[in-house]
Amino acid sequence: MGNYLVSGAAGFIASRVIGMLIESGDVVVGVDNMNDAYDVRMKEYRLRKLEQHPNFIFHRLDIADRIAFTESSPLRQHKYDAVINLAARAGVRQSVENPWVYVDTNVTGTLNLLEYCHDQHIPKFILASTSSIYGGDAPVPTPESYNSDLPLQVYAATKKSAEVLSYVYHFLYGLDVTVLRYFTVYGPAPRPDMVMFRFTQWLSEGRRLKVNGNGEQSRGFTYVDDIARGTILGLKPMGFEIINLGGHEVIKINELIHLLESLIGRKATIEYYPPHPADMSTNWADISKAQRLLEWKPNTGLNQGVAKLVDWYNQERSWASDILTP
Repeated sequence: MGNYLVSGAAGFIASRVIGMLIESGDVVVGVDNMNDAYDVRMKEYRLRKLEQHPNFIFHRLDIADRIAFTESSPLRQHKYDAVINLAARAGVRQSVENPWVYVDTNVTGTLNLLEYCHDQHIPKFILASTSSIYGGDAPVPTPESYNSDLPLQVYAATKKSAEVLSYVYHFLYGLDVTVLRYFTVYGPAPRPDMVMFRFTQWLSEGRRLKVNGNGEQSRGFTYVDDIARGTILGLKPMGFEIINLGGHEVIKINELIHLLESLIGRKATIEYYPPHPADMSTNWADISKAQRLLEWKPNTGLNQGVAKLVDWYNQERSWASDILTP
């Protein structure tokens, strides 16, 4: 039985990672500041499901606040085998509008957790990073060895900073670090600002679909359970490794709309807008390193995974239809 501290506990990926850990008999202490970066009802929904488990302990704390890690902190009541840092201000477009809050959570928050590992002699640290770090001209599929020094948005820049800080703590103090660069993730109870949820909601409720660009841009999607499973596999001793997770099944946005039309049984009305300068035209992960080091590969195909998302939406439609989508 392991004992883990997971930040961003009410988040999309973190809540599924925690769910898998506690289902396996591990004890998880989760922290989250429950901010309003997106409709907080989605976070509250995920958190309620986790709080039904006796092996889950929740503290409402902000990892960007150093007080959360002082002697008086409730976190000090527990011992941990690893810290899994899944807290982040995410989203490339919003980071252009308010870069400061991204630095607070993604850089300062990561530094606080790294220092906490050093201070408390916690041997393992997992950092959630992003495919956005590869910039706009990456080869596809993109290997971890490709240059990540030219990010296009503040979000990606803060994640690059967090990666570098993690390496410093590995180099100085021997902290075992796994950096996981997530590609586009989808599934039930997702972030409302992500394309899968927005399109599912808008199409189900008869609203127009707003598409930035001509819809011929593409994304490599991976189901959240596969991402959570890969994250847990990253807990093994690695030294310091950066590993892509996800992005294995690539689809154009127009093709995704057609898939959702067939599953929901409605014809979409689409409005196309100019592409956002912070958006990448495509992403597609080279996951050969994850296969080699973690023995990981995705199990859920896109058609199956999207169907699960649509089924979840239909089950939760009474409140999910009101979730605010940008």
